[in-house]
Amino acid sequence: MSLISSAKGLLPGIAVSVIVGLAALFLSEHYGAPAMLFALLLGIAMSFIYQDTKCTSGIEFSACHVLRIGVALLGFRIAFSDLVSMGWKTALLLIVAIVSTILFGIILARILGLQKRFGVLTGGSVGICGASAAMAISAVLPDGKSKDRDTLLTIIGVTTLSTVAMVVYPIFAGMLGLTEMQTSLFLGATIHDVAQVVGAGYSVSEQAGDLATLTKLVRVAFLMPVVLCIVLVLKLKFASASMAKTPGIPGFLIAFVCIMTLNSVMDIPSQMTAYATDISRFALVVSIAAIGMKSNLAQITEVGFKPVVLIVAETIWIAVLVLACIKFL
Repeated sequence: MSLISSAKGLLPGIAVSVIVGLAALFLSEHYGAPAMLFALLLGIAMSFIYQDTKCTSGIEFSACHVLRIGVALLGFRIAFSDLVSMGWKTALLLIVAIVSTILFGIILARILGLQKRFGVLTGGSVGICGASAAMAISAVLPDGKSKDRDTLLTIIGVTTLSTVAMVVYPIFAGMLGLTEMQTSLFLGATIHDVAQVVGAGYSVSEQAGDLATLTKLVRVAFLMPVVLCIVLVLKLKFASASMAKTPGIPGFLIAFVCIMTLNSVMDIPSQMTAYATDISRFALVVSIAAIGMKSNLAQITEVGFKPVVLIVAETIWIAVLVLACIKFL
């Protein structure tokens, strides 16, 4: 009986999150802007609903557990064969780009007087896969009063810059005289979100779109190793501080690895993969809507320009680094 009561308590908040997510998808399809950005803005506009005690628990559930479902299902996008097909040089380039962007984010965050974990959050988002990475990394970071605010700021920043890059980067690549292969690698290795990589790549050519998307998906594959490393660092930090409870390996991380392995060793029907990818995307949109509803605009206005400087600097860093490395591939 208590289980049924708990489910009833969650239902209003989950229903509101789903409705906002559907509205975001509708607007995205009709106006061409990222669904995640629409979900975030609509969620922020409806943040007053979070104050209603009937919806609070369901919105919390959507922001946490629905998020983890969406991240776990990202495993259907990746197979080990994708990593092999790119070659060791490209894989090494992506590893260097991701790791250096996170380290750059940590160092610059400290210089700007921001928390190191905010540098990890933004650096991982810029280096790997934008909003999806922001939510996955946020899910394993320790809870704090600024956690939701930092996640919100990161999602807004990387989504906005990713949309700008989708338009600007193909033009920039043409001005630099990059070949189609080099352009594909540049777009896939630097633009934050998958959807914007697809848009930028196919605006150049069909082949460039295919290669850029594959490069981007290989970047997505590094999400879980990075999250696992963050968990291990946190465990060591907690253990050195003699804390009684250390963070364990999240279930969604295990699920992601299992799904990715299954996708690698079995020939899963493309229709099933497409359904799983759609469910993953919708779950992430719903969870972002819930995060938006949990937001406090007053807190966001207090942080100033430093987080913006950090995310822009990280974006420039990975773009310049990849362009420099492309010359040696």
